[in-house]
Amino acid sequence: MTTSDPAASGASAPDDAEREPSAPGHAAPAPDGSPGDGASVPGAGDTGRKTRPERRRRPLRRLALLAVCAVVAGFLPFVWQVASTSGDRHTAEGVPERPVALVLGAGVRPDGLPSLLLARRLDTAAELYFAGKVEAVLVSGDNSVDHYNETDTMSDYLVAAGVPENRIAGDYAGFSTWDSCVRAREVFGVEEATVVTQDFHLPRAVRLCRDAGIDAVGVADSSLEERRFATVYGWVREVPAAVAALGTAVFRPDPTFLGGYETAVDDALAADAE
Repeated sequence: MTTSDPAASGASAPDDAEREPSAPGHAAPAPDGSPGDGASVPGAGDTGRKTRPERRRRPLRRLALLAVCAVVAGFLPFVWQVASTSGDRHTAEGVPERPVALVLGAGVRPDGLPSLLLARRLDTAAELYFAGKVEAVLVSGDNSVDHYNETDTMSDYLVAAGVPENRIAGDYAGFSTWDSCVRAREVFGVEEATVVTQDFHLPRAVRLCRDAGIDAVGVADSSLEERRFATVYGWVREVPAAVAALGTAVFRPDPTFLGGYETAVDDALAADAE
């Protein structure tokens, strides 16, 4: 018995429809090479699920990065201020001699006495005077209203502490740190001075006085033990204040009130000690 040949007998080979089905999920490609209608691209579903949350997180990451950059930029003027005055800030014992101590105002109590922080500044200035580190004291405060007079309050306190009255000069228009520094230089002719204030304020005070043209060094009172909250708040406040101080150093605005030359410091330096 002979085996019949399909080709010879006219029978055709099985077409694609009669072939063995493909494995599930792997449909035969279309003639143009693209996946067939039933084809599934591996990982396509996973990609869709991962991409949408990822897109939502991108704006949050950008905002976080901008926030970090803003914080760093905000701290840079403060860091520059502290670093640039590090060699000019001293203890009362180690500060080099200067003709004048410039004491910056810091508030007066309702009873007319200096606030604790201001009293400590004045005690430091008196210490400098009695140690021969300075020859005269310039007290610079706010006297913008009749019932508030930082300058006279500071002068009276120093006199009560034993500093001769004729060795004290008063600036009644020290409305800000910059105003006090500029007026000390332009109105009172101070070229060299020891700035006296709290430690959190001292870097900015020395920096601004130097920017105003004074060869300034500084001595600080450390008030942390006596006024913990006020001192911590003062350090925090110095961060934005340093940004403003940088702008002041660049643009050098006129003080609130300048006025003509006054001889109070000259007279104090020339006076005989009482």
